[in-house]
Amino acid sequence: MQIPYITEERPDTGLTNSKLGIWVFLASEIMLFGGLFSAYVFLRIAAPEGDFAYWGSKLNIPMATINTLVLISSSMTMIMSWASLKMKDFEKYKMYMGLTLLFASIFLVIKYFEYTGKFHHGIYPSSSTFMGIYFTLTGLHMLHIIGGMIVMGYFWLPFGNKMWTTEPERFTNRIEIAGLYWHFVDLVWIFLFPILYLL
Repeated sequence: MQIPYITEERPDTGLTNSKLGIWVFLASEIMLFGGLFSAYVFLRIAAPEGDFAYWGSKLNIPMATINTLVLISSSMTMIMSWASLKMKDFEKYKMYMGLTLLFASIFLVIKYFEYTGKFHHGIYPSSSTFMGIYFTLTGLHMLHIIGGMIVMGYFWLPFGNKMWTTEPERFTNRIEIAGLYWHFVDLVWIFLFPILYLL
């Protein structure tokens, strides 16, 4: 017996099971990051004047700007990978998904150098309240990047994309779901970048 509403939409929600599931999951993620953003705001209000500004000046804005551009580019290539499947062009899907994985890897490499630069200068999460929440927010975001890369890498490799030959519509839906998660991860960074680096 096949599970219903895998490729067709549910009559009660207008969504497939997987899309409904990812929206529920993303709602919980919004609550997670929303709580952390709120904690940042309250900690900043309670901090001594100039404390957050001083520690914020220790952050590398050029690196973060490049990473912002990299993640925005990865969202574009993720959309193109899904659109390529909708147009039945599997080779273009492979190219765009590969580019998405490349951009995600570049983001992690830049973040690695940003972190090690701080450690080299004796700046750790325990250095200040600002640094504690900075490492918490960006570290959690990095874990989400890695999680997304694992999923996308699976669908990019032959053993993960073999469904394309038997159930192309179902495979396309899976890429769309992965894309929704990836866009959320990028959106979180769009909020993190100005709040941590620019304000």
